[in-house]
Amino acid sequence: MVSDISLQVNPFASQGGTLGTIISALMYLSFILFIFFGQKIQVRMMLWEINGTVRKLEVMKTEAKNLSLKTIKDIGKPKEDPTPTINSLLEQFLLTPVEMDPAGIVWKLDHILDVRDAKFKDDVRRIAPEADEARLNNLENLVEASLALNTIYRVVKHFYLLGKKTSSFYVILQLQMILPIVMQEAEAILGATKAFSEGQPIGDGIGALVASKLTRGNEKRKVERDVVVAETVMEGRRIIALKAEGPGGNVGKPGDAIRRIIEENDGKISMIVMVDAAMKFEGENSGEISEGIGAAIGGPGTEKYKIEQEALKYKIPVYAMIIKESTQDAYTPMKKEIAESADKVIERVKRLILERTREGEALIVAGIGNTIGIGQ
Repeated sequence: MVSDISLQVNPFASQGGTLGTIISALMYLSFILFIFFGQKIQVRMMLWEINGTVRKLEVMKTEAKNLSLKTIKDIGKPKEDPTPTINSLLEQFLLTPVEMDPAGIVWKLDHILDVRDAKFKDDVRRIAPEADEARLNNLENLVEASLALNTIYRVVKHFYLLGKKTSSFYVILQLQMILPIVMQEAEAILGATKAFSEGQPIGDGIGALVASKLTRGNEKRKVERDVVVAETVMEGRRIIALKAEGPGGNVGKPGDAIRRIIEENDGKISMIVMVDAAMKFEGENSGEISEGIGAAIGGPGTEKYKIEQEALKYKIPVYAMIIKESTQDAYTPMKKEIAESADKVIERVKRLILERTREGEALIVAGIGNTIGIGQ
């Protein structure tokens, strides 16, 4: 009886052993294949993922370009098709000055930026002849955003095709690693195109909003290019507030304006307070305020240099107040919590001038940022 049962079980044991052998062989084969072809498989998977991102970027840059064309046609009423000019503007580039001899490089760069800005604005004016100055500035910002998206697309596509052509694992890996941050920036810029086309205030304009609220209802005058100034009195101190000229999209040249104001007052300025948006760390809340020392202003550095030079010349302390924002917050329509921070900044400015100045003294409050949608 026992031997009969053993005879019946043996075939199943034999089949199980065969199956286990097959599975083991497949595992060893997979391991060997992974050793020899694992990197190539990984490269193919990364290229497939990057290809999807490149296609998405292409859709985004096309959407931005189409929005630019539509807005220009609706507002500017061009007599000819603006498409060729738009295509040319989206490929425009800027060459920075030679840096081998750094002496005077700031003024060389400032000159090149002025020439570039003037040409860009004239090109937009030519294809939007019916647009007033404010809307012309908005259109210029819209085309600038489209240019930025087009540049991001071209650069990402270049490295994608280069990695695909050379099968370079490290080129492809580095591109894949930075793509999430690149896409975050691209999506924020795409959001900015919609704000620029509609003339809505964006998060980057919080500094300009503070300056506007500080001197609301007071007479304003234009100083230097695209910058307006108004005065008010707070706690017996004379406050000279400046911002870019609005409500069109504009950042102006606050460095030149601050230099002009200091010269008009014979250098008798007790302090400069600069208010601007700044990138927040992950985990921080948008609209939070931080105080610091120094010139709070972004860009290529030319305006920052001018402010620091004037402050050094007349020994004027420079204080900064920043409103924390994400990249998306800075480029897209201004959120409620950011707009509400303007009154809190004014309260902090009031406290600062009480602590650091005396009655009768004059100080400058510079609202830095894009003033689109924010009136005088």
